Amino acid sequence: MAASLKDVAALAGVSVKTVSNVVNGYTYVAPSTREKVERALAELDYRPNLSARNLRQGRTGVVALALPELDAPYFAELSRFVIDAATERGWTVIIEQTDGRPERERQVLEGIREQRIDGLIFSPITVGRDELADRNDSTALVLLGERIVEGPTHHVAIDNQRAAKEVTEHLLSLGHTRIAAIGRQTSPNANTAHLRLAGYKEALASAGLAYDEALAPPTDSYHRRDGAEVMTRLLALNEPPQAVFCFNDLLALGAQRTALAQGLRIPKDVAVAGFDDIEDGRYSTPTLTTVSPDKEQLARVAVGMLEQQIYGSRHTGSRPLPREVTAAHRLLVRESTSGHGSACQLPGASVTSSPR
Repeated sequence: MAASLKDVAALAGVSVKTVSNVVNGYTYVAPSTREKVERALAELDYRPNLSARNLRQGRTGVVALALPELDAPYFAELSRFVIDAATERGWTVIIEQTDGRPERERQVLEGIREQRIDGLIFSPITVGRDELADRNDSTALVLLGERIVEGPTHHVAIDNQRAAKEVTEHLLSLGHTRIAAIGRQTSPNANTAHLRLAGYKEALASAGLAYDEALAPPTDSYHRRDGAEVMTRLLALNEPPQAVFCFNDLLALGAQRTALAQGLRIPKDVAVAGFDDIEDGRYSTPTLTTVSPDKEQLARVAVGMLEQQIYGSRHTGSRPLPREVTAAHRLLVRESTSGHGSACQLPGASVTSSPR
């Protein structure tokens, strides 16, 4: 039979309450006592009954992850890391796809299909501060992405503007002066696109180059076909680009396909860079230079923030104040820009956290 708290307490010579405090990570246990309890836990191979614990604490052990589209490789990879981090805590994750539709995102904010959940990790596309302010659901919430920055809840993202500037600077360092951008969007809700465009513009300006809107045509969505179609228009210009920065890897893979189909050599005739470091780019021909967000770190920070909200109120009487956390990123230089592969660690690849 599985060992119980009473069994551990008897072996360690302490009370059941003391064992419970150690198991639950409470700090007010003497080091010598904690050491005895931990030895007993290891000797008896104690495993907590997570379901019973959740019931005692009024929790379900279920959290939700709401994303725009599950068939996008970036979100699929991110989901895996969220599930891994949640599983370590004994949680079950349910996943909701919003398609970026305003009505679905508002429904997510007000409750997941009337299911009781302990917390929500949400990557919104359309909802903003007003919807958060009007939210009636008190479920713990962490936001991913760039849609709502410095809002009234916990938020984790990478520095998209800085990352976009860095990949554009990489293309400039190779001697390219006519650099196109694929991914500009006109919607006011497209914060990710706006930040990446701003970083691209900033790098051009620092190099003394003017921004040419003809080299940054608008893009409806961020799929392979969009990259292929926009690349076709760019290559038809009287003066085609020497390099292309795509705002995600799917756009870049589509752009590469068009260039190769037209007989161009990558990167000799045109260099291509992406963003997101999805697995497809590591196996494309040529392999894809890309900005690599630390997806595992994004996931672990988000789940950790959720945990602090869910359990923090039991000890302090209130939830922790909202925090903004910037996760790491790095530029991975591969064949599509340099002709060979290498990883370039950038100064932005560190975590910064600031309470609001």
